[in-house]
Amino acid sequence: MIAVCLAAAGLAISLPLQAFTLNWTHSIEKILWEEDYQVVQTAGGARLQLTEARIRGSGAGMEPPPDAVLKNGVWHYRPPLAPLERLHLTRSDYVADYQLCWGGKCHPLAELVGPPSAAPLVDVSACPSS
Repeated sequence: MIAVCLAAAGLAISLPLQAFTLNWTHSIEKILWEEDYQVVQTAGGARLQLTEARIRGSGAGMEPPPDAVLKNGVWHYRPPLAPLERLHLTRSDYVADYQLCWGGKCHPLAELVGPPSAAPLVDVSACPSS
């Protein structure tokens, strides 16, 4: 079974997903950032492949790359990254939480692993194949 695993503060959750979108609001510019991921099989095992990123504006540390395309006010681009073993997310009670989106609905990480004060660090990875 293909799944995405979340690990935070001693908690481990498996979500039966092959793809998801991670989104968050930039803490300074208050602009939405979205990244689409797929679970892919590599010689080293299951990994997360970043397939597209979108920025709904630009500003401090958020300039879209030169190959980005502006469509309806949103910059779209494909980051040239190899598949990732995991994403390390650092959370804070002082900014909007990350959200994981799938099946047409977004879920704040607080809904999945608890508030940032209880789980300030969250690792997202492809679950090991069983």
